[in-house]
Amino acid sequence: MGPFTVATRYWHELADGRVQCDLCPRACKLRDGQRGLCFVRSRAGDQVVLTSYGRSSGFCVDPVEKKPLNHFLPGTGVLSFGTAGCNLACRFCQNWDISKSKEVERLSEAASPEAIARAARAFGAASVAFTYNDPVPFMEFAVDCADAAHELGLRAIAVTAGYICAEPRAEMFAHLDAANVDLKAFSQDFYKHICGGELGAVVDTLEYLHHSTSVWLEVTNLLVPGSNDSDAEVDAMTAWVVGHLGPDVPMHFTGFSPGLQDDRPAVHPPRDAQPSAAHRPRQWGALCLHGERSRHRGREHLLLGLRCTPGGAGLVQDRRLLSHRRRLLPVVRYPLPRRL
Repeated sequence: MGPFTVATRYWHELADGRVQCDLCPRACKLRDGQRGLCFVRSRAGDQVVLTSYGRSSGFCVDPVEKKPLNHFLPGTGVLSFGTAGCNLACRFCQNWDISKSKEVERLSEAASPEAIARAARAFGAASVAFTYNDPVPFMEFAVDCADAAHELGLRAIAVTAGYICAEPRAEMFAHLDAANVDLKAFSQDFYKHICGGELGAVVDTLEYLHHSTSVWLEVTNLLVPGSNDSDAEVDAMTAWVVGHLGPDVPMHFTGFSPGLQDDRPAVHPPRDAQPSAAHRPRQWGALCLHGERSRHRGREHLLLGLRCTPGGAGLVQDRRLLSHRRRLLPVVRYPLPRRL
């Protein structure tokens, strides 16, 4: 095996000679030399290996609010990085050049878990985040990076779609401190035809994280116009979150931009525009809602302005992002709605 290839554990042999990857519900069945849909896990001989260990598509120091995590170490920096590949196939993917990359050249940065942790500490970050693409396909690398971060007193964060099987899920999140799970929609049809996945596996991950771990959890939903932003779907999603996870789990709603196979115009509503879909979570008792503040063509836009305190008082002044020079800007410190 090459220097960036390591053995994995979650697979088994099939009677027809193929090997099935058991990391995620996709269950790719591989013959020798074939790669899974994520592209970074492949069959080599009689096993499944990870081919992107110790490589990254780039590093950046961000405010932790950009992940977005507004209630986990607020006001601190996080060293963010990803690799390449993804185990979903979202047509609207915002990072498709990374998540769907099939070129080794995309993995231009090489660093050990220990080097990444040292870099995070050197830049004054309080945590490391696995982001840009989902950490599930590079789970072994993510786990080792999380352990290296903990050795230096740092926290580890996953930005994930939560599309993972039960056994590897328990192993991966046992090493993590916080997660933002992207609940892409609340319909099986959307997951099947737009993302190439299953909704059930994602809600299982959400319930597992909230009820069976100490991992700090926040949830994000990207509103895709005409696809997942109807009143009925937002109602169903919010009612499920409140009923199964609780009213104080932070929920983030973000705006749409053109993606991999979806080139409809970006949605950047005027500052005071409040889409009806975004306000509906209030009626279901959600107490901690966040919107997106973005800059488009020189103008600042506010997608949502929703309450974020148990009493529901005031509007959220949402996360400050990085300047063009990549220096951290001041970040509002939000109240903590639940543990930590």
